[in-house]
Amino acid sequence: MNHLKYLKYVIAVLGYFLFSSLWGAFFGLILGAFISFKLSGGLVGKLSGFGNVGGHSALKTERQAVFFEAVFTLMGKLAKADGQVSATEIQHVETFMTSLKMSAENRKQAIAHFTKGKTDDCDIKPVIEAFNRVNADSRNLKQILMVYLVRIAIADGQIHSAESALLHEIALQLGYSEKDFEQLLAMLQGQDQFAGGQYHSGAGGASSNYTSPSALGAAYQALGVDKSASDADVKKAYRRLIREYHPDKLTGQGLPEEMILEATERTKEIQAAYDLIKKNRK
Repeated sequence: MNHLKYLKYVIAVLGYFLFSSLWGAFFGLILGAFISFKLSGGLVGKLSGFGNVGGHSALKTERQAVFFEAVFTLMGKLAKADGQVSATEIQHVETFMTSLKMSAENRKQAIAHFTKGKTDDCDIKPVIEAFNRVNADSRNLKQILMVYLVRIAIADGQIHSAESALLHEIALQLGYSEKDFEQLLAMLQGQDQFAGGQYHSGAGGASSNYTSPSALGAAYQALGVDKSASDADVKKAYRRLIREYHPDKLTGQGLPEEMILEATERTKEIQAAYDLIKKNRK
């Protein structure tokens, strides 16, 4: 590409001879610089884009495989954290796999990862290290992973102390600080109370009064803001969360397409929480 930088001088010389004046050379220089810029930008852009296609695709494929393994292995570990895997937790995982519309082979792999995770000697550190290695630049995928894990932890209606300790350990290994983890956990628990786009009294609980004080408190919790937050701050938090869970963004970062449903459900919960706050602030 280096020879393109001389093109403007060649055209400048041609301009001088064609118009027999310095003005011809000047306009030739300008024209040459423009053509050189367009050619180099176009060619370099196309070549660099072509060169990155394979690399990007390979990274995305690797991210999907690692995410898949991490989700089900850690789900298994969490399900067994309190000593035994409950029927509710098994049903939750079964429902989750069904919602993903997995192929028979993927379902077999998911069960194998889950089974490995709930064995006593399963070391989750290598699993998380592999996840961090391919997702170092994607906080969004780390948060989606935590979403899945919190969901399995509260599948039986509450987070037991052993489950809370394991979630804490996983979050720290993913790079969350103590404070960030506590805020994230509270926010996810708040969002979970708006499952299906309406307020529920608890995980798996019956629908409650959508305008009750507890519902409003859960709405603020779901957005990660205090009740005293200004309208602008509430709106800012809402928009940030919607961006984080945007399906297109997560797919581009490597979230398996089958798992986009969870992100879509989260946006519904966030929207429901935000709508409730707006309604009560009028």
